[in-house]
Amino acid sequence: MTQHSALVVVVLALAIQLGREQVQRAGAAESKPKTFQVRGTIEEIKSDGRTVIIDHESIPNFMDAMSMPFRVKATNELAGLRRGDVVRFRLSVTESESWIDQISRIGPSTNGLATPSLTSTNQAPPPTANIVEGLGSYTFINEFGRPMNFRDYRGQTIALTFFFTRCPIPDYCPRLTKNFLAASRKLDALPNAPTNWHLFSISFDAEVDTPEVLRAYARGYGYDSNRWTFLTASPQTISAVARNFGFRFQKEGGAFNHEFLTVVLDARGRWQAGWPIGGDTSDMLVEELIKGASARNDPKESP
Repeated sequence: MTQHSALVVVVLALAIQLGREQVQRAGAAESKPKTFQVRGTIEEIKSDGRTVIIDHESIPNFMDAMSMPFRVKATNELAGLRRGDVVRFRLSVTESESWIDQISRIGPSTNGLATPSLTSTNQAPPPTANIVEGLGSYTFINEFGRPMNFRDYRGQTIALTFFFTRCPIPDYCPRLTKNFLAASRKLDALPNAPTNWHLFSISFDAEVDTPEVLRAYARGYGYDSNRWTFLTASPQTISAVARNFGFRFQKEGGAFNHEFLTVVLDARGRWQAGWPIGGDTSDMLVEELIKGASARNDPKESP
């Protein structure tokens, strides 16, 4: 081996080792969550045994006081607890998930005086309802500050969800945004995928989520504006549209207590699918968008 070849081998070995160390540091950073000690009152323990809704105090430098669902990794964390119990717990947050543990009851039950949590009410509308036409009666503004009307997307299958950019919990609004990002990339990479589809993320934080804020948020996720649009509107419009979909949200302090909702409308403007859940639903999105894209009007139907 020549001196030059030996030098090249040494440089490559150092580069590989440096790369490994960077990956290890990145993994360590992701695996080490931020933790917060929190106090609050239990409003509801969900039937899955892993989700509890807690009306919690302000978490300094992270989140205002509000009522929201938290996930536990071990079901025994909730054993013996009930609605109204005052508890202290640890909240752990990484870039991709959050959970609570070390839950301890520190005060007696308030005898059911806790504020009732939001309950999901979204249901599929009648199968013949043209939802896109209904949405067309509202004025939205996109992330470029331009008016947008859903009627301009006739003939396309549409997925939409509700969110707000300041949502601090990675399992909630950021997860919904990542679902759209993953679904769009999967569709772009899929051979013979339909081309008549579009995604819409509708903010219910009309006061803060201006077009400029939405644009910066969207660019942070590397979105394709030809396939995905971020929308705002007047508070009255957002409330009306959310109510029409059975989606509920309410402002609490500087944040929001809200449900999950993702909806897919087919190419006729009709309800294709909808789910009031978080988690990774990107594969479900792709499947329903493909189905919705192939929908065609029955010749016997009026336009």
